[in-house]
Amino acid sequence: MSRSFDALDHARALLRQFPLIDGHNDLPWVVHSTKSAGMSLKRYDLSRLHPETDTDTPRLKEGQVAAQFFAAFVPTLADKPGRMTLELIDLIRQIPEAWPETYAFAASVAEIKRAFRSGKIAVLATVEGGTGLENSLAPLRVWHAAGVRLMTLCHNETLDWVDSATDAPRHNGLTPFGEAVVLELNRLGIIVDLAHTAPRVMHRVLDLSRAPVLFSHNNATALCDHPRNAPDDVLDRIRAKKSVIMATFVPDFISQKARDWARPLKDNYGKSSFLENHDERVAAHIASAGPQPKATIGELCDHIEYLTSRTGLNHIGIGSDYFGGTTPEGLEDVSKFPYLVAALIERGWSDQALEKLCGGNLMRLMKSVERLGETLRATEPPWTGRIEDYDRLPNTAG
Repeated sequence: MSRSFDALDHARALLRQFPLIDGHNDLPWVVHSTKSAGMSLKRYDLSRLHPETDTDTPRLKEGQVAAQFFAAFVPTLADKPGRMTLELIDLIRQIPEAWPETYAFAASVAEIKRAFRSGKIAVLATVEGGTGLENSLAPLRVWHAAGVRLMTLCHNETLDWVDSATDAPRHNGLTPFGEAVVLELNRLGIIVDLAHTAPRVMHRVLDLSRAPVLFSHNNATALCDHPRNAPDDVLDRIRAKKSVIMATFVPDFISQKARDWARPLKDNYGKSSFLENHDERVAAHIASAGPQPKATIGELCDHIEYLTSRTGLNHIGIGSDYFGGTTPEGLEDVSKFPYLVAALIERGWSDQALEKLCGGNLMRLMKSVERLGETLRATEPPWTGRIEDYDRLPNTAG
């Protein structure tokens, strides 16, 4: 019996003992974009294998995923973003409704644990990108009532109130309205997610937030210089804030060689639009430069160990960002999580350390956010209003 087989067998045994929680998956966007599905999970049929993408029920089970944060991702320039956000939250809510024998909706740590004990996959709802607020605080309370427990402040573009890591900054980080968003998320008990935000936003929110915050899918800038990764001066503040950073599987964020290969296909901020077809440019680039170098499990383990060295073992997790796109070698889909755990076992990680990485740290953070939210809602009124009530907007009158 080879060492790798021993490690994989050990990994699978561990994942039967404690929950593996993945912090980010864009399956709802995949379904929403599949016209034949008609925004129906039942019609899409999550229960069958979908070899054209990376996430479905058979492979979530094979990957021993105990709890999945599914993102209601809405492109920044989408038409009617508020409506689309609700459509995507609805898609997330459809999963346990369509397959109650396999999935259970979870809006708390207690519900994650209950689902794990019953052998079901916990489904958690997140909103990725604040464009669906349409510059109003009211949707936050509606999203919370619908079960959303995590919000990524922005996506690849700077909004009217928050600077993105992959766009030109306009606000030196966060505007007063953006600060109100953070404080209302704290009051509601929704985790503030700093993935996709510019470093100035990260620092401001680490100063401002009364609750621990999450970086749901980031790696280390020191190992790969993509602007979506977290720099050392941010990593060094995570421990004091009792926060968590979750290593992600996006090849451009893992491998410096993959990042460098992709530079001609990106703008100066490392961004390519979800709304633009790049197939011809990619084909031409492959013809001239060869295929993109593969990111590997080993390189991802390097990021996990580097993050641990900066933040401490109590402040790391896993946020895959599976979205039907390119993946690292050996992590092609959601069935492969045990292989990552096995790779860390082969590097000498203890069972206790792996329990923290796989979900223990995230559940501790989530419980802290829940408790603070309960206290704040009992003692403080909601933050209300629109962006014009907080920010001095430019005069566009002609």
